[in-house]
Amino acid sequence: MRKVLYIAAFICFGATAKLAWADSFKAALTSYLANDYQAALPQFQIAAEQGNAGAQYFLGEMHDDGLGTPQDYGQALRWYRLAADQGVAAAQLNLGVMHSQGRGTPQDYGQALRWYRLAADQGNARAQFNLGFMHSHGRGTPQDYGQALRWYRLAADQGDAQAQFNLGTMHDDGLGTPQDYGQALRWYRLAADQGHASAQSNLGFMHSHGRGTPQDNGQALRWYRLAAEQGLAQALRNLGVMHGTGQGTPQDYVRAHMWLNLAGSRGNKSAGEQRDSYAKRMTPQQVAQAQKMASDCLAKNFKNCD
Repeated sequence: MRKVLYIAAFICFGATAKLAWADSFKAALTSYLANDYQAALPQFQIAAEQGNAGAQYFLGEMHDDGLGTPQDYGQALRWYRLAADQGVAAAQLNLGVMHSQGRGTPQDYGQALRWYRLAADQGNARAQFNLGFMHSHGRGTPQDYGQALRWYRLAADQGDAQAQFNLGTMHDDGLGTPQDYGQALRWYRLAADQGHASAQSNLGFMHSHGRGTPQDNGQALRWYRLAAEQGLAQALRNLGVMHGTGQGTPQDYVRAHMWLNLAGSRGNKSAGEQRDSYAKRMTPQQVAQAQKMASDCLAKNFKNCD
Protein backbone atom coordinates (compact mmCIF):
# COMPACT_ATOMS: atom_id res chain seq x y z
CA MET A 1 0.00 0.00 0.00
CA ARG A 2 2.77 2.46 0.85
CA LYS A 3 4.36 1.73 -2.55
CA VAL A 4 1.13 2.59 -4.37
CA LEU A 5 0.53 5.79 -2.43
CA TYR A 6 3.95 7.41 -2.49
CA ILE A 7 6.05 6.06 -5.33
CA ALA A 8 4.91 8.46 -8.06
CA ALA A 9 6.49 11.52 -6.45
CA PHE A 10 9.81 9.77 -6.07
CA ILE A 11 9.75 8.60 -9.70
CA CYS A 12 9.34 12.18 -10.92
CA PHE A 13 12.04 13.46 -8.60
CA GLY A 14 14.56 10.74 -9.44
CA ALA A 15 13.98 11.06 -13.17
CA THR A 16 14.88 14.77 -13.27
CA ALA A 17 17.65 14.89 -10.68
CA LYS A 18 21.25 15.58 -11.79
CA LEU A 19 22.86 14.99 -8.40
CA ALA A 20 25.45 12.34 -7.62
CA TRP A 21 22.87 9.90 -6.30
CA ALA A 22 20.48 10.20 -9.28
CA ASP A 23 21.68 7.16 -11.25
CA SER A 24 21.71 4.93 -8.17
CA PHE A 25 18.24 6.08 -7.19
CA LYS A 26 16.76 5.47 -10.63
CA ALA A 27 18.39 2.03 -10.86
CA ALA A 28 17.09 1.15 -7.41
CA LEU A 29 13.59 2.32 -8.25
CA THR A 30 13.53 0.26 -11.45
CA SER A 31 14.50 -2.86 -9.48
CA TYR A 32 12.01 -2.04 -6.73
CA LEU A 33 9.13 -1.72 -9.17
CA ALA A 34 10.10 -5.10 -10.62
CA ASN A 35 9.99 -6.59 -7.07
CA ASP A 36 13.72 -7.28 -7.28
CA TYR A 37 14.34 -6.07 -3.75
CA GLN A 38 17.81 -7.57 -3.34
CA ALA A 39 19.02 -5.57 -6.33
CA ALA A 40 17.23 -2.42 -5.17
CA LEU A 41 18.58 -2.43 -1.62
CA PRO A 42 22.28 -1.62 -2.26
CA GLN A 43 21.40 1.03 -4.86
CA PHE A 44 18.99 2.74 -2.46
CA GLN A 45 21.73 2.52 0.17
CA ILE A 46 24.15 4.44 -2.05
CA ALA A 47 21.60 7.18 -2.77
CA ALA A 48 20.40 7.32 0.84
CA GLU A 49 23.90 7.75 2.22
CA GLN A 50 24.34 10.70 -0.14
CA GLY A 51 21.27 12.33 1.36
CA ASN A 52 18.47 11.39 -1.03
CA ALA A 53 15.23 11.55 0.99
CA GLY A 54 13.33 9.22 -1.34
CA ALA A 55 15.98 6.52 -1.02
CA GLN A 56 15.99 6.97 2.75
CA TYR A 57 12.23 6.48 2.80
CA PHE A 58 12.39 3.33 0.68
CA LEU A 59 15.18 1.87 2.81
CA GLY A 60 12.96 2.44 5.81
CA GLU A 61 10.09 0.67 4.11
CA MET A 62 12.26 -2.28 3.05
CA HIS A 63 13.60 -2.79 6.58
CA ASP A 64 10.09 -2.28 7.98
CA ASP A 65 8.53 -4.93 5.72
CA GLY A 66 11.53 -7.26 5.34
CA LEU A 67 11.92 -6.67 1.60
CA GLY A 68 15.30 -7.86 0.35
CA THR A 69 16.65 -7.85 3.91
CA PRO A 70 15.64 -9.31 7.27
CA GLN A 71 12.94 -7.25 8.96
CA ASP A 72 14.62 -4.74 11.27
CA TYR A 73 12.45 -2.10 12.95
CA GLY A 74 15.48 -0.31 14.34
CA GLN A 75 16.89 0.24 10.86
CA ALA A 76 13.45 1.16 9.56
CA LEU A 77 13.14 3.79 12.27
CA ARG A 78 16.59 5.19 11.46
CA TRP A 79 15.93 5.63 7.73
CA TYR A 80 12.39 6.91 8.17
CA ARG A 81 13.75 9.51 10.60
CA LEU A 82 16.32 10.74 8.09
CA ALA A 83 13.65 11.07 5.38
CA ALA A 84 11.18 12.62 7.82
CA ASP A 85 13.69 15.25 8.83
CA GLN A 86 13.82 16.24 5.15
CA GLY A 87 10.05 16.67 5.12
CA VAL A 88 8.89 13.41 3.52
CA ALA A 89 5.29 13.11 4.76
CA ALA A 90 5.13 9.35 4.17
CA ALA A 91 8.15 8.86 6.42
CA GLN A 92 6.65 11.12 9.07
CA LEU A 93 3.45 9.05 8.96
CA ASN A 94 5.34 5.79 9.32
CA LEU A 95 7.39 7.15 12.20
CA GLY A 96 4.13 8.02 13.91
CA VAL A 97 2.88 4.48 13.39
CA MET A 98 6.06 2.96 14.79
CA HIS A 99 5.96 5.15 17.91
CA SER A 100 2.25 4.42 18.35
CA GLN A 101 2.77 0.66 18.08
CA GLY A 102 6.13 0.48 19.83
CA ARG A 103 7.98 -0.97 16.85
CA GLY A 104 11.75 -0.38 17.04
CA THR A 105 11.20 2.05 19.91
CA PRO A 106 9.23 2.15 23.16
CA GLN A 107 5.57 2.99 22.61
CA ASP A 108 5.16 6.77 22.85
CA TYR A 109 1.85 8.34 21.89
CA GLY A 110 3.29 11.83 22.31
CA GLN A 111 5.94 11.17 19.67
CA ALA A 112 3.36 9.47 17.46
CA LEU A 113 1.15 12.54 17.71
CA ARG A 114 4.07 14.79 16.82
CA TRP A 115 4.98 12.89 13.64
CA TYR A 116 1.36 12.46 12.58
CA ARG A 117 0.85 16.20 12.92
CA LEU A 118 3.84 17.00 10.72
CA ALA A 119 2.55 14.66 8.00
CA ALA A 120 -1.06 15.81 8.44
CA ASP A 121 -0.05 19.44 8.02
CA GLN A 122 1.31 18.44 4.60
CA GLY A 123 -2.09 17.00 3.67
CA ASN A 124 -1.36 13.31 4.28
CA ALA A 125 -4.85 11.77 4.61
CA ARG A 126 -3.80 8.73 6.64
CA ALA A 127 -1.94 10.93 9.12
CA GLN A 128 -5.02 13.13 9.39
CA PHE A 129 -7.12 10.05 10.11
CA ASN A 130 -4.66 8.84 12.73
CA LEU A 131 -4.72 12.25 14.42
CA GLY A 132 -8.50 12.06 14.51
CA PHE A 133 -8.31 8.63 16.10
CA MET A 134 -5.84 9.76 18.75
CA HIS A 135 -7.94 12.79 19.69
CA SER A 136 -11.05 10.62 19.76
CA HIS A 137 -9.43 8.08 22.10
CA GLY A 138 -7.24 10.44 24.17
CA ARG A 139 -3.92 8.96 23.10
CA GLY A 140 -1.02 11.34 23.63
CA THR A 141 -3.50 14.18 24.12
CA PRO A 142 -6.68 14.77 26.13
CA GLN A 143 -9.76 13.28 24.51
CA ASP A 144 -11.30 15.91 22.24
CA TYR A 145 -14.15 14.93 19.91
CA GLY A 146 -14.09 18.36 18.29
CA GLN A 147 -10.48 17.89 17.20
CA ALA A 148 -11.22 14.30 16.18
CA LEU A 149 -14.06 15.54 14.00
CA ARG A 150 -11.80 18.16 12.44
CA TRP A 151 -9.06 15.72 11.44
CA TYR A 152 -11.46 13.01 10.32
CA ARG A 153 -13.17 15.56 8.09
CA LEU A 154 -9.90 16.56 6.42
CA ALA A 155 -9.09 12.92 5.71
CA ALA A 156 -12.66 12.14 4.65
CA ASP A 157 -12.64 15.00 2.16
CA GLN A 158 -9.66 13.28 0.53
CA GLY A 159 -11.66 10.07 0.18
CA ASP A 160 -10.38 8.11 3.18
CA ALA A 161 -13.15 5.52 3.71
CA GLN A 162 -12.36 4.83 7.37
CA ALA A 163 -12.46 8.55 8.14
CA GLN A 164 -15.80 8.80 6.33
CA PHE A 165 -17.13 5.91 8.40
CA ASN A 166 -15.89 7.44 11.65
CA LEU A 167 -17.49 10.77 10.74
CA GLY A 168 -20.71 8.87 10.16
CA THR A 169 -20.56 7.29 13.62
CA MET A 170 -19.81 10.64 15.29
CA HIS A 171 -22.83 12.27 13.63
CA ASP A 172 -24.87 9.14 14.39
CA ASP A 173 -23.97 9.23 18.09
CA GLY A 174 -23.65 13.01 18.54
CA LEU A 175 -19.94 13.00 19.44
CA GLY A 176 -18.32 16.41 19.01
CA THR A 177 -21.34 17.56 17.02
CA PRO A 178 -25.12 17.55 17.44
CA GLN A 179 -26.66 14.19 16.51
CA ASP A 180 -27.60 14.32 12.83
CA TYR A 181 -28.82 11.16 11.12
CA GLY A 182 -28.81 12.88 7.73
CA GLN A 183 -25.10 13.64 8.00
CA ALA A 184 -24.44 10.16 9.36
CA LEU A 185 -26.22 8.67 6.36
CA ARG A 186 -24.20 10.84 4.00
CA TRP A 187 -20.81 9.81 5.39
CA TYR A 188 -21.78 6.15 5.72
CA ARG A 189 -22.84 6.18 2.09
CA LEU A 190 -19.53 7.62 0.90
CA ALA A 191 -17.61 4.96 2.82
CA ALA A 192 -20.02 2.20 1.77
CA ASP A 193 -19.59 3.09 -1.90
CA GLN A 194 -15.88 2.38 -1.41
CA GLY A 195 -16.69 -1.08 -0.04
CA HIS A 196 -16.42 -0.34 3.69
CA ALA A 197 -18.32 -3.26 5.23
CA SER A 198 -19.27 -1.64 8.55
CA ALA A 199 -20.55 1.45 6.72
CA GLN A 200 -22.66 -0.79 4.49
CA SER A 201 -24.07 -2.55 7.56
CA ASN A 202 -24.82 0.76 9.29
CA LEU A 203 -26.59 2.01 6.17
CA GLY A 204 -28.71 -1.12 6.29
CA PHE A 205 -29.61 -0.39 9.92
CA MET A 206 -30.52 3.22 9.15
CA HIS A 207 -32.79 2.22 6.27
CA SER A 208 -34.34 -0.51 8.41
CA HIS A 209 -35.11 1.91 11.25
CA GLY A 210 -35.85 5.04 9.21
CA ARG A 211 -32.95 7.11 10.54
CA GLY A 212 -32.13 10.05 8.27
CA THR A 213 -34.20 8.46 5.53
CA PRO A 214 -37.66 6.91 5.15
CA GLN A 215 -37.83 3.33 6.38
CA ASP A 216 -37.06 0.99 3.49
CA ASN A 217 -36.49 -2.68 4.24
CA GLY A 218 -35.57 -3.35 0.62
CA GLN A 219 -32.66 -0.92 0.88
CA ALA A 220 -31.74 -2.32 4.29
CA LEU A 221 -31.56 -5.81 2.80
CA ARG A 222 -29.42 -4.56 -0.07
CA TRP A 223 -26.80 -2.95 2.18
CA TYR A 224 -26.76 -5.83 4.64
CA ARG A 225 -26.10 -8.21 1.73
CA LEU A 226 -23.14 -6.16 0.54
CA ALA A 227 -21.63 -6.18 4.04
CA ALA A 228 -22.43 -9.88 4.47
CA GLU A 229 -20.53 -10.67 1.29
CA GLN A 230 -17.46 -9.43 3.15
CA GLY A 231 -18.21 -11.75 6.08
CA LEU A 232 -19.31 -9.04 8.55
CA ALA A 233 -20.95 -10.88 11.44
CA GLN A 234 -23.52 -8.20 12.32
CA ALA A 235 -24.73 -7.96 8.73
CA LEU A 236 -25.01 -11.74 8.50
CA ARG A 237 -27.10 -11.75 11.66
CA ASN A 238 -29.34 -8.94 10.46
CA LEU A 239 -29.94 -10.74 7.17
CA GLY A 240 -30.98 -13.80 9.16
CA VAL A 241 -33.44 -11.78 11.23
CA MET A 242 -34.94 -10.11 8.16
CA HIS A 243 -35.47 -13.45 6.43
CA GLY A 244 -36.87 -14.94 9.62
CA THR A 245 -39.37 -12.12 10.13
CA GLY A 246 -40.13 -11.42 6.47
CA GLN A 247 -38.82 -7.85 6.40
CA GLY A 248 -38.06 -6.71 2.85
CA THR A 249 -38.23 -10.29 1.64
CA PRO A 250 -40.64 -13.24 1.96
CA GLN A 251 -40.33 -15.05 5.29
CA ASP A 252 -37.91 -17.93 4.87
CA TYR A 253 -36.71 -19.92 7.88
CA VAL A 254 -34.21 -21.90 5.81
CA ARG A 255 -32.37 -18.77 4.71
CA ALA A 256 -32.75 -17.24 8.15
CA HIS A 257 -31.10 -20.34 9.66
CA MET A 258 -28.32 -20.19 7.07
CA TRP A 259 -27.48 -16.52 7.68
CA LEU A 260 -27.64 -16.87 11.45
CA ASN A 261 -25.44 -19.96 11.32
CA LEU A 262 -22.88 -17.97 9.33
CA ALA A 263 -23.10 -15.04 11.75
CA GLY A 264 -22.39 -17.39 14.65
CA SER A 265 -19.37 -18.80 12.82
CA ARG A 266 -18.04 -15.24 12.59
CA GLY A 267 -18.38 -14.62 16.32
CA ASN A 268 -21.85 -13.08 16.73
CA LYS A 269 -22.99 -14.44 20.10
CA SER A 270 -26.73 -13.85 19.78
CA ALA A 271 -27.02 -15.45 16.34
CA GLY A 272 -26.89 -19.03 17.65
CA GLU A 273 -29.89 -18.55 19.96
CA GLN A 274 -31.92 -16.97 17.17
CA ARG A 275 -30.95 -19.75 14.76
CA ASP A 276 -32.07 -22.37 17.29
CA SER A 277 -35.40 -20.61 17.81
CA TYR A 278 -36.08 -20.81 14.07
CA ALA A 279 -34.90 -24.42 13.95
CA LYS A 280 -37.78 -25.38 16.27
CA ARG A 281 -40.20 -24.29 13.54
CA MET A 282 -38.41 -26.21 10.79
CA THR A 283 -38.44 -29.82 9.65
CA PRO A 284 -35.22 -31.87 9.97
CA GLN A 285 -34.94 -31.73 6.17
CA GLN A 286 -35.11 -27.93 6.22
CA VAL A 287 -32.45 -27.71 8.93
CA ALA A 288 -30.19 -30.01 6.92
CA GLN A 289 -30.79 -27.86 3.82
CA ALA A 290 -29.92 -24.70 5.73
CA GLN A 291 -26.75 -26.24 7.12
CA LYS A 292 -25.64 -27.30 3.64
CA MET A 293 -26.38 -23.82 2.30
CA ALA A 294 -24.25 -22.31 5.07
CA SER A 295 -21.41 -24.70 4.31
CA ASP A 296 -21.61 -23.89 0.59
CA CYS A 297 -21.68 -20.17 1.37
CA LEU A 298 -18.51 -20.44 3.44
CA ALA A 299 -16.82 -22.31 0.60
CA LYS A 300 -17.76 -19.44 -1.73
CA ASN A 301 -16.39 -16.88 0.73
CA PHE A 302 -19.89 -15.44 1.34
CA LYS A 303 -20.46 -14.59 -2.32
CA ASN A 304 -23.69 -15.41 -4.18
CA CYS A 305 -25.18 -17.26 -1.21
CA ASP A 306 -28.85 -16.52 -2.04
